[in-house]
Amino acid sequence: MLRRGVLAAASAAVVCLGGVLAACAGAGPGGGYTAVGAGPGGPTAVTPSGPVLLVPLDGDKERGGPGDASRGTGPARHTGTPPPSGEPRSTPPAPAPSGKGTPGTARPGGGPDGRTTPPAASPAPAPVPSRTTPPAPPADLSWGGPATEDTDRRWCQKVTVAFHNSGGTAVRSGSVTFGTHIIGALGVDWGTVESTVELPVPVAPGAHRSPTWTVCVDAWRVPLGMHIETRDVSVRWT
Repeated sequence: MLRRGVLAAASAAVVCLGGVLAACAGAGPGGGYTAVGAGPGGPTAVTPSGPVLLVPLDGDKERGGPGDASRGTGPARHTGTPPPSGEPRSTPPAPAPSGKGTPGTARPGGGPDGRTTPPAASPAPAPVPSRTTPPAPPADLSWGGPATEDTDRRWCQKVTVAFHNSGGTAVRSGSVTFGTHIIGALGVDWGTVESTVELPVPVAPGAHRSPTWTVCVDAWRVPLGMHIETRDVSVRWT
């Protein structure tokens, strides 16, 4: 019985002491404060009867105020809340450039992904119609019969042939063949001797030429009293 009485008295003293502390907290012009929560060994929490002002403990002041203990003491984290006007915004650092470009991004040396893009092909100019000169007609050489003249030798004769090129190009080469007849004293044709000479070239288009040759046969073919006559002319030309 004695022990129970002592315990009851001690409990009553603790309750009275708690009431006194609460009353002191509400006194004074600035108000007071009280510890919130039960003590280490107290059975119950005491509810404050007046306005309560929460004051940070000394350890909380060093960590930045109430509520910082739950967030830790590390550096402040960036939030999406914009700063008040007039204060500079914190800009996150730009990422370091990597060796590869973003797909589809043009590099300085070419098109997307570094591939060189060929320039657009310029339209080809329209062909200018040219005046085509029709080709000139080929050479067309014609000649007349031989004009003869006797010499002081009965086996030689001067022969002149007239040529005319009525074509569009010049005659570049050719040859002339004469047929010389041996005529007897009674006018009998004893035979024909051929001789060939070069055609004097070039014969220009539209040109007229009348060269003269001295045509001779062997002297023994024309005995005394006989003569020669050049009657035939043939021409090869190109």
